[in-house]
Amino acid sequence: MKRASMLLVGAGPMATAYAKVLQALDIPFSVVGRDPLSADTFEKEVGVKPDQGGLQEWLKKGGQADRAIVVVPEGLLGEVSLQLLESDVRSILIEKPGGSTFEDVERIAKISHAKKVDVSVGYNRRFYTSVRKAHQLIADDGGVSSFHFEFTELGYKLEKKTTLTPFLAEAWFFHNSTHVIDMAFYLGGEPERIQGFMTGSTSYRNTASKYAGAGITQTGAVFSYHSNWAAPGRWNVEILTPKNRYIFRPLEKLQVQKLGTMAIEEIPIEDELDVKFKPGVYRQVEAFLKGDHTILPTIHDQVKALSTYREIEKSNFTNAL
Repeated sequence: MKRASMLLVGAGPMATAYAKVLQALDIPFSVVGRDPLSADTFEKEVGVKPDQGGLQEWLKKGGQADRAIVVVPEGLLGEVSLQLLESDVRSILIEKPGGSTFEDVERIAKISHAKKVDVSVGYNRRFYTSVRKAHQLIADDGGVSSFHFEFTELGYKLEKKTTLTPFLAEAWFFHNSTHVIDMAFYLGGEPERIQGFMTGSTSYRNTASKYAGAGITQTGAVFSYHSNWAAPGRWNVEILTPKNRYIFRPLEKLQVQKLGTMAIEEIPIEDELDVKFKPGVYRQVEAFLKGDHTILPTIHDQVKALSTYREIEKSNFTNAL
């Protein structure tokens, strides 16, 4: 079997989004999938036929790759990534949050360090045009003075989600909510201290339904957060500087409230890549190919973030698959 320069593990909708970017960048790739229906859909949309049977079988048949992007169901992220680390792959991009559980992330980081494999975590919202623009404006304003974020999930939709397994329901905070939390701390700064509170439950999830908390970053910016999965809401990030309040609602758009005014105005952004491709993925893949971690977090960055996620979540779930 010919060695693949790029291996895409997974053939679902997110894998399709990555494949379209790789094609646009003229990067040849091989695909490994498991589900025949997903493989057929992938082939129709992308024009590349996945090798079915899963990664383990592909490796047993002598498959090898220099680089890999892992885009598999949430409960398999850790297992598949660990399988890749046992091959001689040089670099891996794992879809957020970098593993199925907190323990997976820690295990992957430890093994990747020992094997000297560059492992990145795919938080594509860091690469939104809105976020890139705000990062520049915040620096021009003199930095962040405070910020607030909300990671309310749409409970009424989750209840009807046909693929919501018991494991994924309990792990939804880690696998989905951390998208907005990662973005908030990327813009606002790494937390120095944080105190969180959580309570409640839902019909589909025992862990919690309501969250609130606050803290201070390493640079002295104060922050707060809120989330209520049993009430109306949406993701939201607001970054305050000495001159402006930058509002991401939705996260793909950037609005501003200027000092001394009550008006909220939309800031024009050149977001052609976020319209043509899944938002943020094009620039994220570019960073992965270059090994550029200026924005793209490593698995070791994610390990550092786990203490914050544990404080907000107030639980340390394990893979119950």
